[in-house]
Amino acid sequence: MVICSTAASADNWTEASGLLGAAGIDPNESKFMKDHNLKFGGWLETSVSVNANSTHNGFNGPVTFQDRDSQFQMNQLNFYLQKAITVGGDSFDWGGRVDFMYGSDAIFTQAYGNPAYNPLTGTAAPRGNWDLHLSGDQNYGIALPNAYAEFNLPVGSGIDLKVGHFYTPLGYEVVTSPDNFMVSKPYTMQYGEPFTHTGAYGTYSLNSNWSVMAGAVTGSATGGWDGNFDRNLGTWSWLGGGTWTSDDAGTSLNLTTTLGRQADNNNNLWGIYSLVGKHNFTDKLHFVIQHDHGFAEKVITANGINAVAAGMTTSNIQNAEWYGINSYLIYDATDKLSAGVRAEWFRDNNGYRVNGAGRCVAGVNTYGGNGAAYNVTGSSCNGWMSSTGNFSAPTPGTNYYELTVGLNYKAAKWLSLRPNMRLDYSDQKVFGVDANGVGNNRTQFLFSADAVVTF
Repeated sequence: MVICSTAASADNWTEASGLLGAAGIDPNESKFMKDHNLKFGGWLETSVSVNANSTHNGFNGPVTFQDRDSQFQMNQLNFYLQKAITVGGDSFDWGGRVDFMYGSDAIFTQAYGNPAYNPLTGTAAPRGNWDLHLSGDQNYGIALPNAYAEFNLPVGSGIDLKVGHFYTPLGYEVVTSPDNFMVSKPYTMQYGEPFTHTGAYGTYSLNSNWSVMAGAVTGSATGGWDGNFDRNLGTWSWLGGGTWTSDDAGTSLNLTTTLGRQADNNNNLWGIYSLVGKHNFTDKLHFVIQHDHGFAEKVITANGINAVAAGMTTSNIQNAEWYGINSYLIYDATDKLSAGVRAEWFRDNNGYRVNGAGRCVAGVNTYGGNGAAYNVTGSSCNGWMSSTGNFSAPTPGTNYYELTVGLNYKAAKWLSLRPNMRLDYSDQKVFGVDANGVGNNRTQFLFSADAVVTF
């Protein structure tokens, strides 16, 4: 039985779709995989970032993913097994996908939708058990971002239905490294949007121009964001939207929304809308613009804490909002080399979404909500959580700006190299954080570069 292809089967090793194919050991060429419509794949991303600020605690401020200064990071070692479906109105079909991720990005991709603290009291709270407990290291961990079944329901043009745990369809940039143009991530994605959901949603194409999406998600205390399978399963939130695409497919507009109660014991609302427009000026010049606006009712915020401390009010609970605009201009110089620029403004209006280094915040109360956390001594986590794991957010509501320019070079179909330069600015001193968690700068300059190998 033939179990793999040979290197000679590819016209050129750089033209193979993946590294395994280039090496002549692609398991997807086996009879078993083809007979069962299965695909095994994955990628490896490694990166390094250099921070120009002279004072910092090893973290690149609130920038996540490429969040460590002058340290080699293995961001994502991701494997997946997928059975794709054929969507149409003729016959039922079924499939699904499971992803396993190991790396420094895993902590941002886990099902952490049950926060480390109760948003009404600020005390430590249990977080759930889907993939938060699979590793005890804040730097490298395991995430299971996809674990869903997929069905084609032969109604009309066919309904594509996903059921389980899956990446969010909301927004423009995504967690999966091969699917982004730049190596660094915008604030809008980092702090303004969900990464995953648990539940179900279906998409339906009305015609060649219009498609709609609707579903329900659960398992979190943040309105269906980043949910798991053992917390707040009585709370279901809306996930839905629609997409318009022009006849020539050169222009599109997508609106995606979420809305629901925060938790089983909390009827306050949590929601967001994300609007993404795309336009191809030419075959080589592409433009993207995105606007997000999210909110959470009656939560403890940094502005609220500061107002109480100043004697302006007796309650630290506020209605929080966060919103922003980010835009992209990308030029394809050749079929291998592209250049791009991203400009972004993001406002955390109440000091609720951005609170120190994201890696430290994500690791708090990972082990059951009793103050247990990853070892973050001497990091910018200091001041964000008390020794008992209670909320004590230090950063008030402020504006965040970033301008990023970068290249994307495809040395082979399975190898991408992405250097970029990024300038950040904030109204508050959130950069150049020292060992005591105190910021010293309003600006930060980063040089980052990564390599992405697809299997």
